[in-house]
Amino acid sequence: MVEPITLYRKARAPRRFLAAEYVELTMHFQCNLKCEHCMIEDSMGWLKPESMERFEQILQRNAAQRTWKGLILTGSEVTLRRDLPELARRAREAGFEHVRIQTHGMKLASVEYCRELVEAGIDQYFVSVTAADARTHDAITTMPGSFDKTMRGLENLDGMEGVTTLTNTVITERSYRQLPDVVQRLGHLRRLAQMDFWNFWPMSEQDPKDLIASHLDVLPYLREAIRGARALGRSVEVKNFPECLLGEDADALENEQPKLIIDPDFWPEFMRNGFHQCVHRDYCGARRCLGLNTAYVGKYGWHADVLVPLPKEE
Repeated sequence: MVEPITLYRKARAPRRFLAAEYVELTMHFQCNLKCEHCMIEDSMGWLKPESMERFEQILQRNAAQRTWKGLILTGSEVTLRRDLPELARRAREAGFEHVRIQTHGMKLASVEYCRELVEAGIDQYFVSVTAADARTHDAITTMPGSFDKTMRGLENLDGMEGVTTLTNTVITERSYRQLPDVVQRLGHLRRLAQMDFWNFWPMSEQDPKDLIASHLDVLPYLREAIRGARALGRSVEVKNFPECLLGEDADALENEQPKLIIDPDFWPEFMRNGFHQCVHRDYCGARRCLGLNTAYVGKYGWHADVLVPLPKEE
């Protein structure tokens, strides 16, 4: 049941990691999982990773100007790059205070590999955790045993000095009921600083896999997860969810992203999502809300009787 919406503007919560302080480089477009919600599954085969020349240009710029504090290495599964430790060392030499990788975490199940990455200068790990139990997680990733390896990786990192971990759980029809359980399942991790919950978008005008869940169904589980994570002392960021629905938890919404350096052919595919649609868009004062996307509207409609415009700042 959707709680009555209070018409107010909730200030953004303090951010532990500021998007503007990071630059994100897509250095690899291969993966050994086939997650059902993967946003680039149809483009992974033709997207071009950034060249070493481009990588060096970013390093030189940061060495000269200190434009960013952190470098994020990503693009499908970056731990499949054999030279990942060397990339991290080069980034640290160029003045980056932090190097982060985005990963499904399976390779981190090797404590020796974790140690190699940490010693190379990778101090932040953004790890995908799709569900709270092995059966659901492995079904989503389509890889038996993937949950156990990811959990082992997070626990390996938890035992290493100078490491910060973040997690991301994509909200889909299969996963949303487990959001509070994900928070509790990861409750023992001492180095887990932030939990992200990204509402699924299909990179299409439709939802052919039937993965988009209704915001109204997701809402109570998402709010419980936000509050549970905060009770554990963790920062929370929610992506692609209507700001007005979140009520007292609207300060968790954060759609800003680091500067992304990626194959330009990615963007026409991304724009197919058609964000920022809402019946109240013309007079709503929300500034960090992405509204609804084309596939969502086609599946669930406009929620015109539930969504409300936030007041504009005077």
